[in-house]
Amino acid sequence: MTWRFEEVSDPAPCFALRRTVFIQEQGFAEADEWDALDADAVHLLASDATGPLGTARLLCEGAAFAGNTGRIGRICVAKPARGTGLGAAIVRDAVERLRARGCTRVILGAQVRAAGFYEKLGFRPCGQVYDDGGVPHQEMDLAL
Repeated sequence: MTWRFEEVSDPAPCFALRRTVFIQEQGFAEADEWDALDADAVHLLASDATGPLGTARLLCEGAAFAGNTGRIGRICVAKPARGTGLGAAIVRDAVERLRARGCTRVILGAQVRAAGFYEKLGFRPCGQVYDDGGVPHQEMDLAL
């Protein structure tokens, strides 16, 4: 598969993917999906010749890319691309982008049911399981 990963200045395609996956498919509330962090984030878009297929939101803790801990969030893949390895490719690309910005640690809030996926990519659980929009989540981290 040939995917293209790019940081987009217009996050509309990323938001459309998030709306489909998190709000329509998974049932998260509209108010829980959108927050002030979107304004400071780098929005990563994964696509192929057919169009947008996945996204992730990148931040550094404290202020946009001012700290040494990066955060990957809002990772999602459109139904037609699930099971192809795109999700793992998005996470790897995001990690490398954060490393290039000087981050020495990456954290993410994984849905508990997906924690094994992130463990295979080198992330380890840290902290307690918490509720996010009615779904159990686990904070996970990766040292770079």
